[in-house]
Amino acid sequence: MASEPSYRHFSQQMSARILVVDDEPRLVSSLAALLCGYGYDATEAYGGKHACKLIDSQHFDLALLDLRMPDVDGFTVMAHLEHLQPECGTIVISGESSFTAVSRALRRGALDYIRKPFDPEELIATVKGVVGKQSLVKSHEDIQGRLEKSEALHRYIVNSSPDIVFMLQADGRFCFINSKIESLLGYQPAELCGRHFRHLLDDRDVAKGIYALNAPDISADNPRTLEMRLKTRGSRKATRYFEITAFPIDPQTWTPSGDAQGGGSGRNASYYGTARDVTERKEAEAFINFQAYHDLLTRLPNRALFKDRVELAITHASREKQKLAVMFLDLDRFKIINDTLGHAMGDQLLQAVTQRLERCLRKGDTLSRFGGDEFTLLLPCVHGQEDASQIARKLIKTLKAPFVLGKHEVFVGVSIGIAIYPDAGKSMDQLIQNADIAMYHVKVRGKDSYRFFSESMSIHSTHRLHLERDLRLALKRGELRVFYQPQVCANTNRIVGLEALVRWQHPERGLLYPRDFLGLAEETKLISQLSEQVLDQACKDVGRWIRSGHTNLRLAVNLSPIEVEHPRFVETLIERINANRFPAGNLEIEITENVIMNDLEKISQTLRELADQGVRIAIDDFGTGYSSLNYLHRLPIHTLKVDQSFVKAIRGGVDDACIVNAIVAMAHGLKLEIVAEGVETKDQLQYLRTLGCQQVQGFFYGPAQPAADISKLLTQPSVRVALPG
Repeated sequence: MASEPSYRHFSQQMSARILVVDDEPRLVSSLAALLCGYGYDATEAYGGKHACKLIDSQHFDLALLDLRMPDVDGFTVMAHLEHLQPECGTIVISGESSFTAVSRALRRGALDYIRKPFDPEELIATVKGVVGKQSLVKSHEDIQGRLEKSEALHRYIVNSSPDIVFMLQADGRFCFINSKIESLLGYQPAELCGRHFRHLLDDRDVAKGIYALNAPDISADNPRTLEMRLKTRGSRKATRYFEITAFPIDPQTWTPSGDAQGGGSGRNASYYGTARDVTERKEAEAFINFQAYHDLLTRLPNRALFKDRVELAITHASREKQKLAVMFLDLDRFKIINDTLGHAMGDQLLQAVTQRLERCLRKGDTLSRFGGDEFTLLLPCVHGQEDASQIARKLIKTLKAPFVLGKHEVFVGVSIGIAIYPDAGKSMDQLIQNADIAMYHVKVRGKDSYRFFSESMSIHSTHRLHLERDLRLALKRGELRVFYQPQVCANTNRIVGLEALVRWQHPERGLLYPRDFLGLAEETKLISQLSEQVLDQACKDVGRWIRSGHTNLRLAVNLSPIEVEHPRFVETLIERINANRFPAGNLEIEITENVIMNDLEKISQTLRELADQGVRIAIDDFGTGYSSLNYLHRLPIHTLKVDQSFVKAIRGGVDDACIVNAIVAMAHGLKLEIVAEGVETKDQLQYLRTLGCQQVQGFFYGPAQPAADISKLLTQPSVRVALPG
């Protein structure tokens, strides 16, 4: 809100009668009210015709008027005012911003020009200045007389004082130039007078400048305005951008009398012009344009620019009967690094990755940051899959070397999906989407590799999209169910533990098993949310049974590699079991050998932290991983789970069960408990008993069951056999 006007100016302001003219009644009323609030006597005129009538009958000190009005325009009102009340000043308030309108208004005698929408404080300050100036002029009429001879030059200079003001002779030589040239371009005005204007123009703009000045339609009412580059001198930038406006001078309006401030007198001037420095605006426009089409972190083209270049490449490839490749790149393990070291280090990593990737590209290839840790790559003019494969292998290889971020050495990989035009799509959207689909297939099969898109992937992806949508809804609607498979003492048939297994009660497809949706949950990063729901429900169910008397009952939970590798895994897990009041000593987490070997040092620290909290560690599917057994005595492992594929090998002799024999013997030597999975027959159970295998689970005692059925089983002294021996 504008501050209240000072009372000591009221007498001066009250004596100023102001005519407010516009064809918009609400604008006139609000402007008049604003002026009255500052002590001015404002009269409202609704349009040019109404204003002329008021001018005929009343006296005004100042007129605020619009230029563009439907009945009588502002220029006509100014002419009428000049004829009847020449001492009345004029301020133009208009949305018209063209140089022609502004120049015409100023040459018609307007004292100032305010563009709509206006700032009230600026307007009041302008009115106050004009009123003060008029008062000063009236009280110093004798001085005004002595200044009349220089009034014309004064108008030309003052009206555009922030800009370079110049005059040219008919042959294009400077005959006047103001001192602004020195601060903007480094020249002295005197050294330019007498020289042709082309000496200031950048060589690339000389022809354009000469043509514009000699254009047949140039006139005072139709000036020539264009952007040009002017050369600087000294240590400044080589060129700066200027908006130059020039038009012929009417000899009747210009009679020079002696030298003026600046260089030259303007004698024999045929052209008048101004040059406004717009370098900062041009640089801002260039930066905004860069922002619109580039990623500011990596300086790579963004998604919009990449799509545009793919469209152009497709057009060219179609015309020339050529092929092109679109690659979709997703960094492996980036999220873990970003979460562990922070976003600042993550940004540094993305910049370092960008530099390495760019070194692998050909001239004409386009690498783009598509978003997050995803990149896209356009390879125009490829002969086939081998060309794209060669680039993909180079990209994978260049990222294998470690990245040094501060004091940390980190490793990332990249999964690459490739779509070849026109085989994998003929449109930009198809190629990008299919490359993305191929990249996801790489992720599913182990990452850090590349694959080409095939039609079979598209069918899978359509099903995947629908399933992903349903899974997100399932997490919101609570459609997940927790079933429990008993872990039974091989000698007593008593339940000693329960493995929590997730099921999905799909509203249309019925009960779905983990193999139907867990892989998708990991790909879409929904696995953490899914695991939280399963763990919460399992802790509630098993916790209730523990509190009812089964104090030694163990809860076994499978965890995905994504969860275990997360930097806040231990903290989050302990928070959840504490929130559910579940005893940590009754929890056993199951992880695979591959998770351990991905980063042995980090996983070792994680498992020790869990063991310190009382949580038990089990190695799931033992014997199926590609790892050294050296970790078994280095890590706080409590249980080995023999994979069911080895248990199934037990048929009728020692030779069939040699792997089981070795695993059980090794576990005994390391003093680890053993759980054999997939026990289905009495012969298998008996054989495992003779080996000394303490615990078994499998269909021999029944499939995984909901909590209600498990509650009944726990009331029995032993588990009944579900399958015939």
